[in-house]
Amino acid sequence: MTRAFGDGRLKDHITAKPDVSIETIDEDTEFIILASDGLWKPSEKYIFDCQTKRRLTALEKLNDPQEASKELIKEALSRRSKDDISCIVVMFH
Repeated sequence: MTRAFGDGRLKDHITAKPDVSIETIDEDTEFIILASDGLWKPSEKYIFDCQTKRRLTALEKLNDPQEASKELIKEALSRRSKDDISCIVVMFH
C-alpha cells in the first residue's frame, strides 16, 4: 500500500515505490495481511512477527477479516506507531 501515487515531483519526502514481498499462496495459506508501514513500525517486521505471534494465532481463530484488521491496528497503536495505519486481512478459509 502506498499513498504517494500521483505527481511524484510534489512529494519530496514520500516515495511512491512500495515495499513488496512475493509469497506463494496455496491450499495451506490461511490469510494474508496487506498493510501500510504504520502497522509494522516502530518495530521491524521480524520484531513484529515475534511480538505478535500470539495475536496472529488468535487471528487465525477469528474467521472475520474485519475484526482481524481491527486487532492488528490496535496492536500497532499500542506500540505507539506514529505513521498512518492501513490494514486489510484477506482470509482464505
